[in-house]
Order: sequence, then C-alpha cells, then structure tokens
Amino acid sequence: MVNSGSKKPPLSSVILIFRIPYYTQWGQSLLISGSEPVLGAGNVKQGLGLVPFHQGEELIWHGKISVPIGFQSEYCYYLVDDNRNILRWEAGKKRKVSLPKGIKEGEVMEIHDLWQAASEALFLKSAFKTVIFGGVLNSDPKFPFGTNQTEDNQEDSIVVLFKISCPTIEEGTSVYVTGSVSQLGQWRIEDGLKLNCTGESIWESYSIVRKVDFPIKYPSKIHPILILSKNPTYKYYQSCNQQGASMEIGPYRELALDLTSGSIPKYVALADGSFRAIPWRGAGIAIPMFSVRSNDDLGVGEFLDLKPLVDWAVETGFHLVQLLPINDTSVHGMWWDSYPYSSLSVFALHPLYLRVQALSEKIPVDLKKEILLEKERLDRKDVDYEATMAAKLAIAKKIFNLEKDEILNSSSFLKFLSDNEEWLKPYATFCFLRDFFGTSDHSQWGRFAQFSKEKLEKLISKDSLHYDVICFHYYIQYHLHLQLSDAAAYARRKKVVLKGDLPIGVDRNSVDTWVHPNLFRMNTSTGAPPDYFDKNGQNWGFPTYNWEEMSKDNYAWWRARLMQMAKYFSAYRIDHILGFFRIWELPDHAATGLVGKFRPSIALSQEELEREGIWDFDRLSRPYIRQNILQVKFGATWTVIASCFLNEYAKQCYEFKDDCNTEKKIIEKLGFGAEKSLWAGNVVEVQRGLFDLLQNIVLIRDPEEQGKFYPRFNLEDTSSFQDLDDHSKNVLKRLYYDYYFHRQENLWRQNALKTLPVLLSSSDMLACGEDLGLIPSCVHPVMQELGLIGLRIQRMPSEPGLEFGIPSQYSYMTVCAPSCHDCSTMRAWWEEDEERRYRFYQNVIGSNDEPPSQCTPEVANFIIHQHLSAPSMWAIFPLQDLLALKEEYTKRPAKEETINDPTNPKHYWRYRVHVTLESLLKDEDLKITIKDLVISSGRSYPTSEAEMKNNKQVENIQSKISSIQFNGD
Repeated sequence: MVNSGSKKPPLSSVILIFRIPYYTQWGQSLLISGSEPVLGAGNVKQGLGLVPFHQGEELIWHGKISVPIGFQSEYCYYLVDDNRNILRWEAGKKRKVSLPKGIKEGEVMEIHDLWQAASEALFLKSAFKTVIFGGVLNSDPKFPFGTNQTEDNQEDSIVVLFKISCPTIEEGTSVYVTGSVSQLGQWRIEDGLKLNCTGESIWESYSIVRKVDFPIKYPSKIHPILILSKNPTYKYYQSCNQQGASMEIGPYRELALDLTSGSIPKYVALADGSFRAIPWRGAGIAIPMFSVRSNDDLGVGEFLDLKPLVDWAVETGFHLVQLLPINDTSVHGMWWDSYPYSSLSVFALHPLYLRVQALSEKIPVDLKKEILLEKERLDRKDVDYEATMAAKLAIAKKIFNLEKDEILNSSSFLKFLSDNEEWLKPYATFCFLRDFFGTSDHSQWGRFAQFSKEKLEKLISKDSLHYDVICFHYYIQYHLHLQLSDAAAYARRKKVVLKGDLPIGVDRNSVDTWVHPNLFRMNTSTGAPPDYFDKNGQNWGFPTYNWEEMSKDNYAWWRARLMQMAKYFSAYRIDHILGFFRIWELPDHAATGLVGKFRPSIALSQEELEREGIWDFDRLSRPYIRQNILQVKFGATWTVIASCFLNEYAKQCYEFKDDCNTEKKIIEKLGFGAEKSLWAGNVVEVQRGLFDLLQNIVLIRDPEEQGKFYPRFNLEDTSSFQDLDDHSKNVLKRLYYDYYFHRQENLWRQNALKTLPVLLSSSDMLACGEDLGLIPSCVHPVMQELGLIGLRIQRMPSEPGLEFGIPSQYSYMTVCAPSCHDCSTMRAWWEEDEERRYRFYQNVIGSNDEPPSQCTPEVANFIIHQHLSAPSMWAIFPLQDLLALKEEYTKRPAKEETINDPTNPKHYWRYRVHVTLESLLKDEDLKITIKDLVISSGRSYPTSEAEMKNNKQVENIQSKISSIQFNGD
C-alpha cells in the first residue's frame, strides 16, 4: 500500500503538495525521503509515497502532507520497487524546502520539481563552477519566500516562485522569465521578470499572479472537481550587453496547479531544473607531464611548465589540459619507474617534476652553474629517467642542506606537514627504509616489514640519526606541493581545467600496501583480458583490492585519494573504470594476462557442470599437453624441451615439472637454469611455446573455493577444447557465453553502485571514466546514471560491427579523441596499415583517390575537425596529434611519438615533445589554425587577455552610446 502521507494535521498547519513528472515502469513508484519525521527522517522505507496521474502526455507523481508553520526540511526523490527497495535516486545536492514567513494556517503551498539528472549536476562541479565559469559575479542573495509579501499579495492572487539553475552563465549576464500572463510581460522581452542570483548558480524571483489568469473551471454536477482549462505558459531567457537576449530552447513551460486537493494553492514554487540551452561543449589537450619541453626544464617536463602550457591552451581555444598520473613511482630506482600507473604512493607527488631552480631565491653561484650544466646535459630527444632523477635529487639535497633550518621551521612548512602527516610521515619513512635496505619489497625489511604507528614514531623522531633524511623527503614534497599549487591556481585564473588521472592500481611494493595490507589481495595480480590493446591480455602486476575490507570504513582510503587530488585538479580520469564493476584477477605467479578470471563473478559450480554432462575436471583444468602438440610446436627440438620442462605421466601425455609449472617459474628457468645454453638465441620462441602449453586449458580452478570453475578466455582457440567431443564443446561454449556476457551483469552493476558513488561524492571534481576494452552491457547505463563521462576513440568503436567510430553519432556524455596514450598517435596509426588507411580514406573521409602514405596536415585537419564537431561534451587531443596540423612538426618518425605500448609490460615511458612551449607560443600560424577549428565547431573557448581587453573596450563604447541615446530622450 502506497503511503499517501495522510496523518492527523498538526496545530497551525498548512498543506504542502509535492509534484514531479516522471515516467516509471510497471512495479515502480516514486517517494520522497527527507530529514523531518513526516518525510521519513532519512529512512527511505518511511518516506512519503507519491501517487501518479496523467496530465496531457506526462505522468505526474504527487503527494500531500500537513506541516506546521515554520516547517523546513531537506529531501530527495527516489525511484523504488513495490517493496520500497531503491532502484534509482536523484543526482546533486539534497533539495531544501522552507515555508514562506507570510503563510497562514490552512493555506496550500505547491512545490513543482523536476528530476535532477546526473548530467545536469556535472555543471556544478569545480571544473565548471570554479574554473570555466568561476568569474561570474553573483548578486546579493535574496530569498523571495523568506520575507512577508507585499500588499499586492491579496486573496485573489497566487504567489509564484520561479527558480532556475544557470551553471554555464557568462559574466555580465542577467536572467529573466517571460510568459503569457501580464506579470511576466506577455512575451515581451523588455517586460520580463528579472531574477536574482541566490548562489550556487540558482536564480529566482517571485511574481504575484492573479487567479483570473488561471482559467479555472469550478465544481459542477458535470465536473465535480477543480480543473484548469488552459495553463499559463512561460520561458526563461538570458540577457547581456554584448549578445542581447537569448531565449531558452525547447517547448513552453506550463504553470499547472495541482487541484486534486479541492483548493487553490496560495503559493507555488517552481523548481524548474536547468536553463535549457544548446549543450555546452569544450576542447582540451592531453600530454604527459614528463613529455613537456620548455626552456627552463631540467631534462623533463615540470609542474611549473604547466603555466606556459596553459597559456598555449588559452591561445589555441582549449579549456582543458589533461595529464597522466603524477604520483611518485620510485619503486625500483631505475627506468622501470617511468611507468606512471605503478604508484609508490597514491598521495606523494613525483620528485621528477620538481623545478630545482625554484627551491630557493638564495642558490649560490656555483650551484646555479651546476644546474645550467645539467640542463645542457639532459636536454635530449627523450627523457633519461635515471639521469634526470639523480641530478634533481642531488641538486635538491645541496639546496636543502643550505636552507633546511629556515624552511623546516617556517609556518608554511609546518602547516603543510600538519595537513598531510597522515600520508607524508609513512611515505618519508618508507623512502628511508627502501634506500636503507636497497629494496622496496617491504617483506624484506626484517622487523620493519610489518607497519605499526609505534615503529613509525620512533623512525621519524627528531632524535634519530637519520632525521635529516626523513626531513629531506618532507622538503621535496613540500616544494612539489607549492609548485603544483601555483600552476593549478594559474590555470584556474585562465579558466583552464587541469585534469588528472586516477590509476586503478598501486605497486605491490608501495607505501599503501605496507601501511594498509588488509586492503589488498597480495596473492593476486590485476590486469585486463584480451582486447584491442593486447590479444594476450595484460598483466599490470598490481594486487587486486579487498573491497569487502575497504567497505568497512566506507572506502576511506579511496576518499582520501580523491580529496588529495582535488587540491590540484578540477577534473580527473578514472583509469580502467571497468575495474570498479569487476577486475580481471590473475594469480601472482602469472606473467601474462590471459589465464585470469573476473572478480567478483558467479563461477561455474561443479554441480552445474555435472548436470550438463561435464565431469572430467582434471582433463579440463590441467594443461593439455600431448606428444603431437609438442612436435608441431617445437619441431625437432621437442624432445629437448620435454626433457627439461615436462614429465610424461602417461603414454604421450605430459605435465610440467614442479620447478616450471607457472609462467614466472618458466621465465626464471629460461634465464637462469643450468640448461639455458640449449635455447640461447631462441628464448622468446621457446618461452612463447611453453606459455601456450601452460595456457592450453578449458577451465580454471578457483584456488580459494573448491568446486568452483571459470571458463578460460577464448577457450575455443585451445587444442584442449578442440579435442573434446561435440557435446562437451556445445555445453562449454554455451556456459562460456553465459559467464562472460550474461550471468554477471546484475552482480557487476551492484558492485559498481557500491563503490563509484563514494568516489564521486568524495570531491567536487568532474569525473570521466576510461571505458575501453571488453565492455559489459551494465557499464554504460551505470555511468549514465552516475553522471560519468565516457571515452570514445575512433579506432576502437564501442558499437559492434564498426571498424571506425562515427564521431557525429557519439553521445553527449563522452570525451572523444582520435588517439590516446595507450595507442599509436594519429600519424603513426595512419602509417601502420596500408589497407586500413584505404578503407578510412574512402569510408570516413569520403574520397576514392589514393590516400597519402603519411598523415598530411590536410588529413589531420579533417580528423580533428570531425572530432571537434562531435556532440561529445569534450574533445581532447594528444598534443602530438595537434602538431600534425603543421608539416614542420612532422619530421620526427611517427612511431617515436608513441607514449605507451600496452603489449610491453617493461615499456620505457620517455617520449618528449621535440619543440619547446616557448616556440609553440610564438607560432601564430599553428595557434590560428587550431583556434579557428575550435571556434568553427561551436565549442566554448577561453578568452585571452587581449580579447578580454577588447571586450571591455566594446562594453565601454556601448555604454557611452546608451548614455547618449538616454540623454537625447
């Protein structure tokens, strides 16, 4: 039974009616849950149930309660099933209701709401609110229902509050409402009702509308209830000096009264959602911090280089700069640490991006000379990670020794230490122990292998012999914080969004796994199943998360990560967002990413398989190795391979020896075994062959739950599968399809809805999800529900049957890009495959001519324009793709511009742009070309200082003209 909210009216009560249009499916209904007891006191099960009725083509849900004068409450709408289980809830902040001070006993107040969609709430994120539209000046807050109404508030009138959200409003713009009634100007723009900004992008004002403006049919024998024969209509519009008035798009809004209670309301509050305008679209550039080149850097891009990069973004029409992760990755002390997604600490910034010249204003002359020599030595085509790190830390240590007493006792440093001690002290201690023991593998640290706060306090004590070493790490992080904060503030002033990157994992030998081992499954590894990036899958080496443990403190570790990021960024990319639905989990002894399983997932049970006639589990879950397979794979050397790695347990049937029955053991034996001379010069082929044998299985046993099995990815490709009888093949194919594409969907949806909302509510940043790869069908609906922006790469279409994505058909809630850091650049992709190039030239560009062998500026222009013209909220381009617009910048071999090769787990991340930011800022031709493309696409762009100055001059001229005209009257 739906609770209509009918309770015994309190003394001095008024009637409060809620109404909201919303289409539901069978078995669904809406309710309101609020902070006050009459609305359930925060318990959704006890909320106010709403009742539906049809009004024209809309389904309206409404409910009525009696409340005391002075009533106030927060509330939210929920979509629930028949048992009041939550199916969906509104995005954004809780709504607030408070009664007008002038309301009298027995009077009726209606509240007309619209469902708050997640896509609307995005424009209240800091990327828009603080950065892009951060310069908008708000008038003093005025609350129309907060004071007694004027004398015009008579018995024959209705007080109507108009309320609209305008988060994308430009500075100097006013908001009005006009409509069919005289109080709204009867559609005359000059006579519209002006609204006041009350903060948080909300504009509102009230109008006292006469009841005669509502053609009400009163009760009669034919019509026993009150009805409206025609509703007044209205629309909002914006007006500014430069652009004049612009009416909102879409149909007229209707002021429809709820007369089901039998009385006419005295007050009507119209919460009309967002101003309906052409969807805002912006553009941005993407470049790793290490890839930037400037006249001031020391061998690598630095945080302070973001300032000229932001300047270039503004002058080319870009509202956003996207970076790869910038956290410290100093795990190995070598170039392997160039991998930015393998964090030593998810809180600490990377010392690589420190500008040593900015550490002090008192750097001695000899040290300045040393810095200049290092600048010259490290100014290379690519980043020399090890040399750059060594040089920077050596110079920083010398400056630290000169000024440590002054800095460490300064109020600014002490505040930084106090604000960040929760992560900073363990981080500094970890760095000391890593260097002391010569390894980041904290299991090798003896009595310090197990973290405790007591041990930590002793290690960081001021009395310890190594206190200076601890403080040096504090010092580095302090200056990194200052430099990145300076760059972030500069970007905000220029209305450029800084977008960070949230890695899906952490290194297993990290501060986080040392301090919080209970949050990780250390006997596992994270990766991705075979996809566009790698047909053999990926193994990233990170331990998977213990989500059950993380949930106990409401994911505090994740919330702290997001709050730390928000100090510098106003938007972020969630790396491998699929991992929050399910993660591809591998045993820690795996080296590749093929033989894994999804976690969580509903396994195939032994009982289920036996019912289907599948019973030989050893045959299906052990590597299927037969003599004929060995002969085909290894040829004449098969006997040598068999004697070194295999035992023959039955005639022509083999199994791996214990010392090489995992991928990592095979690698170890091939590299260091006594027989390694037997395959000298042929290691890669032998390793691949042995891996194929090890992976030649159909089912994977669950190592933790007996009787649970998982179908091996692409099991039909294995000879183990191909040698089965037809019945077994058909059963396993059906179960395979069910496991990967059906039975997990609801589980994965629920898993994501536990974790992702916590992340999204932890900060005010705009969130984008990297949703590439094997996408479960539940992913995109959940992302849409939560207001998460997806990613579309043209060469990796998410639609089945397409070779190339169609940017003009992308949905609004996406970021579109021609390439990304995990694939080849636009130029390299063009050169990789001649036949594919022909197909693209013919089917996408629309030319039957022979395509150029290289990606010419004309081709680059077409592709970039195509993406800028897409409906996507953001079009973000790798800087390398933008440089392809000018032939001068395409001399370097295209392959050298690739940032990452996902098929190589030991890839060296070292690409540097071959032109400095200072040179790009001087290249007027390129800047004009890019900005013209942005402007012609209709995307928003930041105003440069020169343009702002010119606009001010225009405003002054217009003001003088208006003054002359006024005086002439």
